[in-house]
Amino acid sequence: MDSSEPTTLSRGNGLISAEKREEKCFSKRNDSNPSGKSGESENFSSEKSDEIEDTIRKMICDVKVLQPHSLLPKPEAPRGLNDDVSEDQPQSPYDMPAIGKFIRERSNGFSAAIVKRLSSLKENLDEPKAKAKTKTDVTEFNLSGLRVIVKLKSEEEEIQKSEKQAAIKGRISFFSRSNCRDCTAVRRFLREKGLKFVEINIDVYPQREKELVERTGSSSVPQIFFNEKLFGGLVALNSLRNCGGFDRRAREMLESKCPDDAPAPPVYGFDDDDHPEEEESTDDVIGIVRVLRQRLPIQDRLMKMKIVKNCFAGGEMVEAIIQHLDCGRRKAVEIGKQLAKKHFIHHVFGENDFEDGNHFYHFLEHEPFIPKCYNFRGSTNDGQPKSAAKVGEKLTKIMSAILEAYASDDRCHVDYIGISNSEEFRRYVNLTRELHRINLVELSPDQRLAFFLNLYNAMVIHAVIRLGHPEGVMDRRFFSDFQYLVGGHPYSLSTIKNGILRNNRRPPYFLVKPFGSGDKRLELALSKVNPLIHFGLCNGTRSSPTVRFFSSQGVETELRSAAREFFQSVGMDVDLEKRTVHLTRIIKWFDSDFGQEKEILKWIMNYLDATKAGLLTHLLSDGGPISISYKSYDWSMNS
Repeated sequence: MDSSEPTTLSRGNGLISAEKREEKCFSKRNDSNPSGKSGESENFSSEKSDEIEDTIRKMICDVKVLQPHSLLPKPEAPRGLNDDVSEDQPQSPYDMPAIGKFIRERSNGFSAAIVKRLSSLKENLDEPKAKAKTKTDVTEFNLSGLRVIVKLKSEEEEIQKSEKQAAIKGRISFFSRSNCRDCTAVRRFLREKGLKFVEINIDVYPQREKELVERTGSSSVPQIFFNEKLFGGLVALNSLRNCGGFDRRAREMLESKCPDDAPAPPVYGFDDDDHPEEEESTDDVIGIVRVLRQRLPIQDRLMKMKIVKNCFAGGEMVEAIIQHLDCGRRKAVEIGKQLAKKHFIHHVFGENDFEDGNHFYHFLEHEPFIPKCYNFRGSTNDGQPKSAAKVGEKLTKIMSAILEAYASDDRCHVDYIGISNSEEFRRYVNLTRELHRINLVELSPDQRLAFFLNLYNAMVIHAVIRLGHPEGVMDRRFFSDFQYLVGGHPYSLSTIKNGILRNNRRPPYFLVKPFGSGDKRLELALSKVNPLIHFGLCNGTRSSPTVRFFSSQGVETELRSAAREFFQSVGMDVDLEKRTVHLTRIIKWFDSDFGQEKEILKWIMNYLDATKAGLLTHLLSDGGPISISYKSYDWSMNS
């Protein structure tokens, strides 16, 4: 085609128009006959013209517009053109050169073809999945340079899982104890299998131990039951798991509905009522206290420029005891001292235990700190005080059972919502009433250390449930206002940590010590500060050590293990290039417990793994300067 001739392309099919072809044909014929012979040329032209017209008519009739295949890409308008312009509206030939317009259209069409083709392939791949009525959730990532492989569960796995769950109609239950390694192994295996089970911890439900002996002939745990049938302990579970027959055996034993004679799951809200040793004492002292509460003139008085509420005079109580018991005054005073020793009454200013005359006293339930005590419910526990060691042991067992059921295996994540709704936690709260008037002085140093460590960690869980997690090291709402009534005196998290465990040292950023000079709680403070306590206390945040509970027999060893675990995980890092040691901010807050910075690094060496210990040894041995940096503290909740 001559480039000088104008070319017209129809928009619909891209063919040269028939009229133009006809004109070209005649023009070429005339140019090829320059001699001008009219006779032959006219006859030739007339005959040929008729044939050409017939041929053109046939060509026009035979021309069919070929539509592209449905899967092939359709042309799109080039970018930048006005979308409102109709197809019939003529476009200016001067908008773009013909060759440039052609290249632009082809490039856009090629890009659109790739997108259309990929989308069509995706539709073809998704079509059989849609027919199979399977649902898949795929997340799309648009990140350059990143290859994402999404592995979906096969249809067979889903069917097997649904069949397995449908086949289990019975109930798996097993008897356990707190801090039992075999019980932990059974619990972990059942969780990995995805099997629901009922755990009956006989430390939490002591009345179920009798049932365990009747069913198995022994009180040893763990003991697993499929419905009412005894499966066995950890040995039986391991043998069946190793041979690969656990699933078949479980399916056979659980394919029927659980009968009524199977071990019953614990019921929320029911306490033990078959243990007479747990009942309150009804000795003469309790009777006297109940009479005094009704007879004494309790009223507000002005003393030392202060209004003291709900108090009475010591002489008034002596007169009431004499009238009730018909005894002498000396005996009445001795009874008053006995009541004070058992923490039924306290001097309003803590000046003495009990004296006759014009000295004023409170009943324990009228103390001004009582509204802040979260283990007090309307009245004090008037039962005979139990041994502080036994009460602490019971609290430790029940809280250990709570962590085993509602915390991750590494204790880094705690399900506080699950704990708050559990029967175990309800029993724990009821058990804390036994702390009201226990005698803490009778505890040995190791027992006292374990008792207050465990009480602190238990109170933190209770505080997070009631108040939420702490928002900083100076959060008074969490560390100071949340209190327990223990041994007749209030204990907050701050007084336990700084007053008892740290030998009455000031908290971070405070100028006042927890206990004043006349505070009777001072006699319980540990004589020597053990810096390891900071790694056995959890405050419910991500940067704190993991929550745990200690035994009085091995508290020192367990504290060293807690410190070693903390420093090997998040408590300490070494940057050899920058010659910097990154330490937990706990050490900065309580630096008076650890000593100078160089002493701290040498002390930490005892609790590091081989890698960190080697890096720190290299920094300490070459004589160069070492920088110590303290990490930011994450106060978000460890849930």
